Amino acid sequence: MLNFAPNVPKRNSSGLNAFELRAALALASVYVLRMMGLFMVMPVLAIAAMDYPDYSPMMVGLAVGGYGLTQAALQIPMGMMSDKWGRKPVILFGLAVFAGGSFIAAHADSMAMLVVGRILQGAGAIAGAVMALATDVSRESQRAKVLAIIGVAIGLSFYLAVLLGPIIANHAGLAGIFAITGILALLCMPLVKWVVPNGEPLSSGETLPQKGQIKRLIMSSQLWRLNVGVMILHMLITLLFVQLPVTLLGLGMRLETHWTVYLPVLGLSVLGLIVMMGIARGRTPRSFLLFGVAMMGSAFLLLSLSNGNWWLLTAAVVLFFTGFNYLEANFPALVSSIAPPGEKGTAMGIYASFQFFGAFLGGMLSGIITDVWSPDYAYVLGAVSTVLWLLVLFGLKEVSKVKRVMMNTSFDSQHIAKISSAQLERSLLHVDGVIEASMTSTKDAVYLKVNRDFDPVQARKVLDTAG
Repeated sequence: MLNFAPNVPKRNSSGLNAFELRAALALASVYVLRMMGLFMVMPVLAIAAMDYPDYSPMMVGLAVGGYGLTQAALQIPMGMMSDKWGRKPVILFGLAVFAGGSFIAAHADSMAMLVVGRILQGAGAIAGAVMALATDVSRESQRAKVLAIIGVAIGLSFYLAVLLGPIIANHAGLAGIFAITGILALLCMPLVKWVVPNGEPLSSGETLPQKGQIKRLIMSSQLWRLNVGVMILHMLITLLFVQLPVTLLGLGMRLETHWTVYLPVLGLSVLGLIVMMGIARGRTPRSFLLFGVAMMGSAFLLLSLSNGNWWLLTAAVVLFFTGFNYLEANFPALVSSIAPPGEKGTAMGIYASFQFFGAFLGGMLSGIITDVWSPDYAYVLGAVSTVLWLLVLFGLKEVSKVKRVMMNTSFDSQHIAKISSAQLERSLLHVDGVIEASMTSTKDAVYLKVNRDFDPVQARKVLDTAG
C-alpha cells in the first residue's frame, strides 16, 4: 500500500484535510516571510551600496552573490542533518542564523561587513528541511498539493519583494530592508514551533539527499544538463539585478520609482508564462526550453544594444522574465521526472546547490566585469552564456510525465535476507505502467516511477508473492 505519515489523519482522501491544509499554509507563510525579505534586497543593493566608503562593483557583486555561496555549500548537509536531528530543530537553527546575518548586514558600516552578513544569511540553508517537513506531514496522495501551495508562495514572495524593495529602501534605506528581513525571519520561528504540525520523519531518499548517491547523480548524463542549466539561470537573474537598477538610474529614474517598471514587466511576463504553459498542455517539450533560453539571450543582447532606448530596454526585460519564469517553473519538475526512484531527494539537493552557486557566480562575474570594463560587457556575458546553455540543452532528451510511488514491502523479518532486491526490481518492471523500480537498503519499501497505466494491485501482488 502507499506510504502515509502515521500521524496524519487518513479521512477525506479526496482532498487536503485540515491537518495538511494547516501545515501547507504555515510552511508557505514561512517561505513568504523569509524569502520576501531576501528578495527585497535584489533590486536595491547595487544602488544603495554606493553610499558605503569601501564601495566597488566587485564588492557589490560579492554582496549580492555571497548569500548563494554558503547556500550552495550547506544545502545538502543541512538536509541530511534534519534527518538526524529532526526537521524543526534544523529549521529553527537555520532561521536564527539567517536572522543573525540580516541584523549584521543592517548594522554594517562598510561593504566588507555587509558581505559578512550576506554570507551568514546564506548559512541558514533550510529549504531541504522545510520541504522534508512538508512531506512528513502530508499523505502521498495529497503531497503534490501541499508542495504546490508552497511553490506558489515562493513565486508570490518574489514578485512582492521586487515591487516593495525599492519603495521600502526609499523610506528606510538598505539597513531598513535588512532589519525587516531579520524581523520576518524571527516571526517565522513561532510559526514553525507551534503552528506547523509535527510529522513522523519518513527518512526517504525521495525527500532528502543520501550521501551514497551524490557522485553518481552529479555524473548523470541528463541531470547534469539541468544542474548546469539552473546554475546559468540564476547566474543570469543575479547578473540582471546587479546591472538593471544602475541602468534605470542612468535613464534618470530614481530608485523609489523602479517599481513602476517592474510591475508592468512582471505582469506581462506572467501572461507570457501562462500562454507558453497553455500551448505546452502539461508537457515540457525540449523546444520550449530552448525557446525560453533564446528569449533570455535575446533580452541580454537587446540590453547591451539599448543605449538608453526606453522601449528596447522594456522589451528586453519582458523577454527575460518570460523566459526565466518558464524555465524556473519547469526545471524542478524535469529533475523530479528524470531522477531514479528513491533518489529524488539527492537529485533535488544537488540541483538546489547548483542553483545557489549560480547566484554567487552571477554576482562575482558582474562585479569583476563592471570593475574592469563596463556594465554593457556584463550584458554581453549574459548573451554569450545563453549560447553555451543552448549547446548543453541540445543533449537533453524529451521527458515523459511520470508519477512517483512508494510502497511498503512488509516482508517477514526471518526471510528478508533471502530476498533479492535486483530480482524483485526486475519483477516489478513487468507490472503495467512501472518505468523504474528501486528497493531501499533495508528492504522495507520500494520506490517506483510509473505512468498513467500503473496497476497498484498487480504491484502489490508481486510484493506479497516475494514476501
